[in-house]
Amino acid sequence: MKLSARTLILLNLFAAAGSTLAQESIQSIEELDSSSVVGNAERLFKLAGSAAYLDEATIRNQNYTNINRIVARVPGVFARDETGTGFFPNLSIRGADGVRMERTTVMEDGILMAPSPYSAPSAYYSPKAGRMSAIEILKGSSQVKYGPHTTGGVINYLSTQIPEEETFYSRFTFGSDNAIKAHTYYGDTITTSNGDFGYLLEMFYDGSKGFRNTQSTAAVPNPKDNSHTLIEPMLKLSWAPDTAMQQKLEFKYGYSELDANESYLGQSEQDALKFPDRRYAGSRFDNIFTEHHRTSLKYNFKPSEALSFEAIAYYNEFSRNWYKLNKVSENSGDRTSLHSILGDPTGRYANQFAILNGTRAGFLDVKANSRDYKSYGLQFSGQYQFETNNLEHTLSFGTRLHRDKIRRYQWADEYAVNANGGVTSVAYGQEGQYRGPDQEGNRLQEAKAISAWIENEVKFNKLTIKPGIRYEHVDLHHSDYASGATYDGSLNYFAPGIGFTFDINDTNVIYGGAYKGYSTPGPRAHLRSGVDLEESMGYELGIRHKTERLSSELALFYTDYTNMVGSEAGRGDTGASARNAGSATVYGLEASVNYDLLNNNSDFRIPLYATATLTSATIDNALTDSGEGDIYSGGQAGARIPYIPEFQASFGIGIESEKWGANLDASYIGKSFGTALEGSAAAGSSSRNGKVGDGFIIDLSGYYTVNNNVKIISGLSNIFDDRYISSRLPEGARANAGRSLYTGFEIKF
Repeated sequence: MKLSARTLILLNLFAAAGSTLAQESIQSIEELDSSSVVGNAERLFKLAGSAAYLDEATIRNQNYTNINRIVARVPGVFARDETGTGFFPNLSIRGADGVRMERTTVMEDGILMAPSPYSAPSAYYSPKAGRMSAIEILKGSSQVKYGPHTTGGVINYLSTQIPEEETFYSRFTFGSDNAIKAHTYYGDTITTSNGDFGYLLEMFYDGSKGFRNTQSTAAVPNPKDNSHTLIEPMLKLSWAPDTAMQQKLEFKYGYSELDANESYLGQSEQDALKFPDRRYAGSRFDNIFTEHHRTSLKYNFKPSEALSFEAIAYYNEFSRNWYKLNKVSENSGDRTSLHSILGDPTGRYANQFAILNGTRAGFLDVKANSRDYKSYGLQFSGQYQFETNNLEHTLSFGTRLHRDKIRRYQWADEYAVNANGGVTSVAYGQEGQYRGPDQEGNRLQEAKAISAWIENEVKFNKLTIKPGIRYEHVDLHHSDYASGATYDGSLNYFAPGIGFTFDINDTNVIYGGAYKGYSTPGPRAHLRSGVDLEESMGYELGIRHKTERLSSELALFYTDYTNMVGSEAGRGDTGASARNAGSATVYGLEASVNYDLLNNNSDFRIPLYATATLTSATIDNALTDSGEGDIYSGGQAGARIPYIPEFQASFGIGIESEKWGANLDASYIGKSFGTALEGSAAAGSSSRNGKVGDGFIIDLSGYYTVNNNVKIISGLSNIFDDRYISSRLPEGARANAGRSLYTGFEIKF
């Protein structure tokens, strides 16, 4: 890696300390409940692996609902901001392919939450960060307990907990672009002769007219805005019977509905830098509508002080239809891809680019990506504590039966437009006039999985060793109804790992580990295209320090990837499947620090934090050209993995008094590239090629406490309006969100 003088200075500064990102105020999690994968500050400090716990204050101080902004303070986590809203996050942990988070196990309250994590790993969905009480990230020790995608770590969202006493909470903000964010819940736990009954009613709302503006044309002077509306109600019920055996039953139902005029379409590089809020006229029909039902029933019981169990049944349904511009034709049927047009808008594809802008007659191919997902299963886990000689054992084990599927039924409509941008005729795919499901996607993918894991934490004096192993067996099925072909097969893998901690003293801990990771391809990719399991072997070594005033962490990591699976999302909307993209080597350093400048001052607190990540993420072998739009295609040995910067950092400082407070948060997103071609792509090639990132964002927030129940809040995001290309996927360059203002209130009693 080539290091600039600035990078070396920053690394020397950060190497002195790092952060667990956990606050002393984190409430402890009930011992029986495995909703949390990290827990509290004490568990995090002793964890045999690098992790982060982002508490409620971290999420709410800056009014964040965009997960990309929230995780900017976590070292080793890279975010590709696709829409500026956080609705479709693309996160990478330690250099794993971060396109659509398909290398990461995404959970809510310890339950798989991706629409179909086995049969459609590249599906667009992640829980909404704005309604969460905390977010947990496991980087180095997740491969044994959590799957199926263990090459990229774990992100676990913790939903609002049932309060122990009657509580009403409401937060409302209004901001730029008519942005309204509202989060309200009411709950209580009631003690009766039959035990403790708890309930929680919650509503989360996020709406805005959007910061991007669709071009007007002579025929359409007032196109629809780029608005979105998200509603998410949730109900939780619990019962802890008054019995000799400690036990608890909890039911949860949540619903999500998103209606957003979002598009796959980006811009040419020149336009993205000059007009970062513009959207081309050809995308004015684009809209995505999603519905998500999530249900779980959890039962915890503890027969003795040394033995506890948990059983969970869960069921999730997710459906979506993303109606979006897909191709542009100068003559009906020639269908040119959007990233090709935007890669050469003034040369070869000048006519198609003019059609996009609504100044030339042509044809717009608008595709309905209509899909339905189901995911359900049973999982059981337990923990047993015992001693042998002078050794203390905590034996953890679990198993899960899981099934999921995705049903695609897609079509495309063709809009004939004139030189004024007006529509002269429409050929509908569902009516057989244009491209129906047989051409655009009429297929089923299913997966049935059984997994099991076991870990034994063995403690002897200051040393704790934690060996474990995970097993997965997956039966796969794929039906292509257009061709009548069906495919069946299976995958198996064992993932062993071992971690350790050594207590130097009460304030310093050394930790480390070695873990085998796997990520499973979807049924179509594996059965039809022969895509194999992605494998990794990861190592880490770190040190933590924690006192009342200072917490810090420094970690070194090294990961060797085999048979990397290139995302379907990185291959264009051509119907092509994922593929194995060769081997890669990723290594680096993560450092962070939390410090209280005015410890024990009764009038003020000045907390600060800083983090830095230095990463080398390179492909080991030259990759052949595998088709239009593949972000790995043509990469040479030594090329950097797309969207993984060499350096990124964050910094924050706050001031708090009894009545008021303010926070300033800054993050630097380092330079990376949109494809493995890096900066060597030929002129006039795909708009997916080229530089990404190299931006510096500063956010400011403040509050004033009116009384014990009411707080006034306000803030300014991206205060210097720094704009840069944050993504080149799916179809062209996109800029990050600009400066925005919000104000509102928070009530709790």
